[in-house]
Amino acid sequence: MTNRTPLIAGNWKMNLDHLQAIAFVQKLAWSLKDASHSYSDVEVALFPPFTDLRSVQTLVSADKLELAYGAQDVSAHDSGAYTGEISGQFLAKLDCAYVIIGHSERRTLHNETDEQIGAKVRAALKHGLVPVLCVGETAADLEEFGPSAVPVGQLKAALAGVPSDANIVVAYEPVWAIGSGQAATPEQAEQVCAALRAELAATLGPDTAAATRVLYGGSVKSGNIAGFMREPNVDGALVGGASLDLDEFSAIVRFKKHVGV
Repeated sequence: MTNRTPLIAGNWKMNLDHLQAIAFVQKLAWSLKDASHSYSDVEVALFPPFTDLRSVQTLVSADKLELAYGAQDVSAHDSGAYTGEISGQFLAKLDCAYVIIGHSERRTLHNETDEQIGAKVRAALKHGLVPVLCVGETAADLEEFGPSAVPVGQLKAALAGVPSDANIVVAYEPVWAIGSGQAATPEQAEQVCAALRAELAATLGPDTAAATRVLYGGSVKSGNIAGFMREPNVDGALVGGASLDLDEFSAIVRFKKHVGV
């Protein structure tokens, strides 16, 4: 069985300016160092707003921090007359490791289609970025189609034209759970994550499917993270609101120590 390093990812969304970002990253790094956290056991990635990335890069580089970071979105285009867009080429120059693609807020608030999201995945890979590809269903989707049909369909569409050895992360985020305080149960998360891994195997092959980390996102807290991490197909979490609370996020990262798995 492939040993997949758990990934705890903090999506700050539109919160924290670049000065606040510096303070938060410093405090998080100190907190995890004081707790003797091993990044080889649990990887930690932060996703600040675009305007914070240069400051985070400078801090991580200067202090030789082991925290990874990435952007919250990327353009499907490399360059050109695309006002407001951010190229993967720019993100790579900022040493970003990851980029979130297809977050439910982008799908709903910006009407991003599966085809657009697929183009962004290919653009990220082109520039050496690891896409954190988000998929998930609304409450209406869940009632009409069942628990895995919509996210599996989104994943299949986004992987069109992606090479079989692509390095990606998949994040299952049930829209009905995000920010609601009502997370999916570990059993619900496992059912969908297992279906997503089966689709990865069908599309990219069994080896890539076995190596790809599948995260759960949606009202993740320190009090429920261990339950998710006990499931065989859940390899980490995409954390929203709780990632802005230093103590809470640090506790989520240290799930192995403070709760045990």
